[in-house]
Amino acid sequence: MEKKDECLILVDNSNVFIEGRKFSARKKGMPKTLTDQEPMDSSWRIDFGSLLKEVANGHKIIKAILVGSTPPPNDSLWNAAKMQGFEVKTYARSRFGEEKAVDTELVLSGIDAIYEHPRPAVLKLLSGDRDFIPLIARADKKGWDIELWGFSSSISYELALTVTREKHLDDVFDRIGRYED
Repeated sequence: MEKKDECLILVDNSNVFIEGRKFSARKKGMPKTLTDQEPMDSSWRIDFGSLLKEVANGHKIIKAILVGSTPPPNDSLWNAAKMQGFEVKTYARSRFGEEKAVDTELVLSGIDAIYEHPRPAVLKLLSGDRDFIPLIARADKKGWDIELWGFSSSISYELALTVTREKHLDDVFDRIGRYED
């Protein structure tokens, strides 16, 4: 079996950010909300440079793509991600505040990158949504290894069955984020 030393990194920002905040809240022992919802630690932030380094794990990065919802105008989040090497793509939320087009963009960007690259590499997908099963099938068909990264509480069972390796962000949590006061 040929060793693949290159990787394509695809990040579903909302999935990593929201699940990271939930993981942090559990780690801190925060109680459920008054409406019995899982708490989220609003002080936790993704450190994009550390996330990229941790997930790449020595592989040469072909491309790193981060997709999410359009932030408020004064938010420096996407600039920070760009400065750390991510190609950033954002989409406006629906008028009801729902995220739209993010998973679709990740699938299409991933398929484009996989089919444009001259040889198989490693697809490192950071999400947990079943929506990515078609992307994984295409990558597998082209001979790519697939590494799924996500918080253990949010990875779809069906998605996990389709990948080469499953890695948990829980295990590297202290190295991929920071806290704001």
